[in-house]
Amino acid sequence: MSRKKIERQSRRKFLKLGLTVGSGAVLGGSVLAAITNSSETESGEKVKMLTSDGKLVEVDKSHCHSCPATGQEARQGLPNKKMVMVIDLSRCRNARKCLEGCQKMHNLPPHIEWIKFFLLRDSDDTSPYWFPKPCLMCNNPPCVKVCPVGATFKRSDGIVLIDNDRCIGCKFCMAACPYSSRVFNWYDPNELRKSKGMTYSPETSQPGKVGTVGKCDFCPDMVRLGKLPSCVTSCPNGVFYYGDKNEDVVTNGTETVRFSELIQQRSAYRFMEDLGTEPGVYYLPSVNRLFDYKVGFEDLTPEEIKLYKKEAHLTD
Repeated sequence: MSRKKIERQSRRKFLKLGLTVGSGAVLGGSVLAAITNSSETESGEKVKMLTSDGKLVEVDKSHCHSCPATGQEARQGLPNKKMVMVIDLSRCRNARKCLEGCQKMHNLPPHIEWIKFFLLRDSDDTSPYWFPKPCLMCNNPPCVKVCPVGATFKRSDGIVLIDNDRCIGCKFCMAACPYSSRVFNWYDPNELRKSKGMTYSPETSQPGKVGTVGKCDFCPDMVRLGKLPSCVTSCPNGVFYYGDKNEDVVTNGTETVRFSELIQQRSAYRFMEDLGTEPGVYYLPSVNRLFDYKVGFEDLTPEEIKLYKKEAHLTD
């Protein structure tokens, strides 16, 4: 069988398994119809979730094949998968649409950011570049080791999640994370109250709780629906690639490529890999950038621009 034919079959298999472009809806109308039309025997256990038009519905768990996992199921992970992300720094212009998509998906107010942005510069002689940083989903996560109640856990599919039903707000995980990827919920993260009354799932991080810790969760509930995380679909420049390392395929919603070839041909690296955390997020160097870094200043206040310039040691 030819190499091209193998690649086509692999990509078809990947798309069939899921991770195709989709909206950020927690529960779409077609999924809701499939649930309500199910003829299986009811378990008696009810779950509440939002439809794509923002309505709270209650369904029997036995009928909900695409529901976010709860309890022990949420801690196990998606079978035979190893989720990874590749971030192409040459495409990032600090549009922050990925953050907006993330906040909308998780009902987060503007002051809670699970994706952070930095303006970095490798030396005084080089140009700055924008650096988006979600949770790096470490394969050797320090946060898991220090949690005294098992609220933070790593799944078989490589995703690290937080169970806010267990979280006691001790902040040990925040102190242990070398990437500062976690935020403490000092205020109610569901200020719009859209998810109030939902059945809690660590896969959706909803509904959030005051006094607990939150972070990027790689949207495993979207994977169950055969869709991409909101950060991937919200980015206008295709910065984020997401996929299954076991299948060796990742996509940014427009391009579907082999994960191994992408990171090898583009000399990918993992941020602060020398710490031994083995991140599940890879970065492609900012070579042949599509945008001048100053484009990222367009929607920022003078104070924000000043802080970013200080961060990158810019004097102009």
